[in-house]
Amino acid sequence: MIYLLPGPDMILVLQTGVANGRLPALATAAGLAMARGAHVLLAATGLAAIFAASPWALDIVRLAGAGYLIWLGIQVLRSGPDLAAVDSTLPPIPSADLKAACKRGLLTNLLNPKSLLFCSVLLPQFLDTGRSDILLQFLILGLLVVGVGILFDTFYAITASLLRQWLTRYPIMQRLQRGVFGALLIGFGGQLIIA
Repeated sequence: MIYLLPGPDMILVLQTGVANGRLPALATAAGLAMARGAHVLLAATGLAAIFAASPWALDIVRLAGAGYLIWLGIQVLRSGPDLAAVDSTLPPIPSADLKAACKRGLLTNLLNPKSLLFCSVLLPQFLDTGRSDILLQFLILGLLVVGVGILFDTFYAITASLLRQWLTRYPIMQRLQRGVFGALLIGFGGQLIIA
């Protein structure tokens, strides 16, 4: 259910897919998956509990994440002209653009304290502490968290690329979409500031 709720991750994948196409959206999804894996690793090593117990450390992550989301939202609002017509003869996407998309996904989720707390609070509840294979249990749970996230993010990337094809025919809808997605990212950042 958590992957169905609109949040910064979903909006970022959708915006990247609409603005840049399917491959950059999938690269963003890869970055999100890496960040989720890092959150699971932090939860498994107990570092997430330290963040949860140290409000000042969590506040630093929260404020950095809020600033990053607001910056992303402003970038979306300031993004250039309307989408070019979707054309199969477009040149291949430079690997630097894919790396940048992956980095945006990584930072968006890594700097989200809600994701960190989600993993540190929720995952341990599914562990059977009476068994000696705690690390294996964390590995399986981590693979489930990351795997399900990849499935949803891939769905969002494909949906966004289809939306992109539709939006190329309606410039006013492109501007509306950019405004809504930019405002949502800024709103998510603002929510982190006041949380």
